[in-house]
Amino acid sequence: MDEPRSSGPAGAPVGRRVVLGLVGLGAAGVVGGASFSRRLSDWLAPAELHDPTGLLSTLPVGPAFRYYSVTGGVPRRNEQSYRLRVDGLVAQPATYRLSDLQALPQTTFTSDFHCVTGWSVPGVEWSGVPLSELLDRAGPAAPARAVRIRSFDGTYTESLSLEDARLPHVVVALRMLGGPVSHDHGGPVRMYVDGHYGYKSTKWLSGIELTEREVPGYWERRGYPLEGTIGE
Repeated sequence: MDEPRSSGPAGAPVGRRVVLGLVGLGAAGVVGGASFSRRLSDWLAPAELHDPTGLLSTLPVGPAFRYYSVTGGVPRRNEQSYRLRVDGLVAQPATYRLSDLQALPQTTFTSDFHCVTGWSVPGVEWSGVPLSELLDRAGPAAPARAVRIRSFDGTYTESLSLEDARLPHVVVALRMLGGPVSHDHGGPVRMYVDGHYGYKSTKWLSGIELTEREVPGYWERRGYPLEGTIGE
């Protein structure tokens, strides 16, 4: 969901300090990759991490994450308040706390993040629970053919075919860029769907629902391809 801006309000305006600073940092970003993205995130003030104007996507910041939200603000979740619900067409619905997810088998891999608008961040390390692990524990019913994914921003949804959801590098991510997934990156838990554009990688993950068919998500209802496969 580190993707195109919404037409509605999306957080604080981009400050003058950020604009000037990003212009100066652009050259550094060209060679900085994922580590630069982490340093840039630490440098920016929290109120300036959002991009309601789309200005950041036009600046030469190089391979660094841009921060987008389709709502005016997203509530924060922590160890005590976070919950992930897995339900729908399953034999065993379940609700996971953050500690529950941390106790499950984990996978770690490095892969590039690609936004459909043209920017990328190479060499991002992702770590978390394979989505296939949660699906196996839930036990999909025979009619289940797809997965609908929800965000706790209260607005954003996405979908995957059940076949794609079981691919090894589709992960319920608990860590990225060398640390826990930050709130602005979609934490404490987000999706990462390797081989697909970023709008398929839902931030602020709250729900995984097994369905009979793929239900078009937020951006797909606004004209984006349902598949979201890079290069298609």
